Amino acid sequence: ESKFFTCTVIGEPVSLDWYNPQGERMAPSQRVALHNEGVRSRLTLYNAKIEDAGIYRCQANDAQGHTQEATVVLEIYQKLTFRDVRSPQEFRQGDVAEVVCDVTSSPVPVVSWFYNNVEIIEDTEKFQLLQNNNLQAQRVTKADEGVYRCEARVEARGEIDFRDIILVVNVPPVVSVPQQSFNATADYGESVTFTCRAYGSPEPDVTWHRKGVQLQESERYVMRARGMTLTVRNIQQDDGGSYTCKASNKAGEVEHELFLKVFVQPHITKLRNVTAVEGSAAMISCKAEGEPLPEISWRRASDGHSFSDGDKSPDGRVEVRGRYGESMLSIVGVKLSDWGRFDCEALSRIGGHQKSIFLDIEYAPKFQTNHTIFFSWEGNPVNISCDVMSNPPATMLWRWEKLTIPSEGAGNMRVHSAPGRSLLEVTPMSDRDFGRYNCTARNNIGMRFQEFILAQAGECLPQVQLIHMINASVSIYLTCRDKNTVVLLTNLEPNTTYEVRVAAVNGKGQGEFSRTESFQTLAIREPSPPSVQGQRGVGKAYRLGLVKQDDGGMPILEYIVKYKTDKEEQWMTKLVPGVNDFVLLQPLQWNTQYEVEITARNVKGLSEPTFVKFSMPQKPDITADSLFSGLGLGAVVGLGLAGLLLLLVLVDVSCFFLRQCGMLMCITRKLCSKKTATSGKSKELEEGKAAYLKLPLKEENGKETLKPDTIEIKVHGDNSLHMTHEDSKA
Repeated sequence: ESKFFTCTVIGEPVSLDWYNPQGERMAPSQRVALHNEGVRSRLTLYNAKIEDAGIYRCQANDAQGHTQEATVVLEIYQKLTFRDVRSPQEFRQGDVAEVVCDVTSSPVPVVSWFYNNVEIIEDTEKFQLLQNNNLQAQRVTKADEGVYRCEARVEARGEIDFRDIILVVNVPPVVSVPQQSFNATADYGESVTFTCRAYGSPEPDVTWHRKGVQLQESERYVMRARGMTLTVRNIQQDDGGSYTCKASNKAGEVEHELFLKVFVQPHITKLRNVTAVEGSAAMISCKAEGEPLPEISWRRASDGHSFSDGDKSPDGRVEVRGRYGESMLSIVGVKLSDWGRFDCEALSRIGGHQKSIFLDIEYAPKFQTNHTIFFSWEGNPVNISCDVMSNPPATMLWRWEKLTIPSEGAGNMRVHSAPGRSLLEVTPMSDRDFGRYNCTARNNIGMRFQEFILAQAGECLPQVQLIHMINASVSIYLTCRDKNTVVLLTNLEPNTTYEVRVAAVNGKGQGEFSRTESFQTLAIREPSPPSVQGQRGVGKAYRLGLVKQDDGGMPILEYIVKYKTDKEEQWMTKLVPGVNDFVLLQPLQWNTQYEVEITARNVKGLSEPTFVKFSMPQKPDITADSLFSGLGLGAVVGLGLAGLLLLLVLVDVSCFFLRQCGMLMCITRKLCSKKTATSGKSKELEEGKAAYLKLPLKEENGKETLKPDTIEIKVHGDNSLHMTHEDSKA
């Protein structure tokens, strides 16, 4: 409120001044106004405050220096005022809550608290009334939530006021995780869904974090159920690791860690072809990735030999060492046999990956033949071949008497080149052309040379050697200088002594005969055991092939074949001519194992037997499909037409007997037009029926003159028909 006070002086004052309760001379301000009019002065106080209370003095001074003053006591009463009373007031569950009700007045107000319209009179275990008029609640829970009333009264003035304060208890988040860890395989389009159920008051916000960064919704990260589920789509290798679920509200924050284990199919990332020089060392590296880390092994394609970590070859040249997804195959003293493909395989419990490299070996030229002496004579051309293996390919040149023969040839010499071969064609014209010729091969690994000798040819004395004798044939091995020949002498008499001598003919003419060699052919003997090759037959037959054998010097007269089932004791015997090259056993039983004994016989006697076992298959099912499966389209159409024709004939016969009409009736009437009597017509019909059906006529008493035979036809699985001797009648 605002108030003014008036001070009036009797006399003639020179000045009128006001002093505040602190004794300070007052001056005009925003809240203080001073107005003097002669012997009267007015003090106005605007918007009074508590601190404005006190004794105010009005002091008057005259010209003689006399001073007089008057005082006024100002008392200020404050209305009920609630200062900074917030609603709602929030507290954490389990905390000690102090509900603030800051109310002031002059004089001091009396404060009371109410809950659910019931006054909280005295202190309890739950509630205490504090000196500052606040209400304290111990270990608040959700049950303590509600509206609390703070009521203030000033008894002297009968003034009363209140404020309703809402008490809110916030519950910190609690997280429930049904599954802690997950497994997935990368690069298969798989998805994994994490679930993090959060509870609290107010309802907590759930966020997902990985490597300290909050995940945002995207094509790969899908969040549902207010963020409580996170789906990671199209799992990749780098998706593995921990994922953090954070739940937070006003009462606090809690987090839980989930783990994703990502399995990755093995993948070979480093493998390159290697080139090594013969005799040096080769190092082949294979590096692979995967989760779990795969084991690496090697396979040499040339012999199929496999090497794992720590393995060594029997000769100690090849060794494998590996660690942390990398394997090193080392070869010391590289040989040409090491050339070829090596397979690297990375294998783990979820899969494998294989790649191959090629080990190329470079080596100096190697000559492929030891044939270094050639013979010829004047005017007779001869080819001297220089065959070389090398890597990289070698260049070759010829020298003669320290002179290099040009690649296009010179005089009576010609050079013909092909990959890995150089052919020197020499036509000797004089004794000077005979002698030593040098072939030199060179590549970046090294140089090699081979010397060839061209010698004058003379007459050749052959060497004779018996190497093989069988039946009535003898093989003879002939050697004459660098020429080797095998001669086969056939149709010789058994148990007979023969003498052989050989003369060689070359460009120089015929040479002398060799010394006479004699040999005696074998006597007639029993043939060797037959060689048999089984072959499945048709139906219930089985074919055994007979391979040509040693006949013992005389032709095979016959083969004696004995066979039986494995459950029988008695053998069945079959004789097969010796000129045959197979034995056909039939008929046999289905689903049965057979034992066979075959012996060959010539004029000398019997061979040792040969034993064979084989099994017959299950009996096949005969269905309509199998009956017609072998018929072509034309055969099926023909059968259809034949069936239609038979149907027409049957219809005509039925009309003949039942209706006396049809084609057969017309023919019968033309042939039997002279018979008109009824009895004659009946007899005619009866005879016509019998003639058509090829059945015997009935006697007058109605009995048949001949009883038809009963014929049984059996159809076997091999489509053969077994018929009795009476079948021809049918």
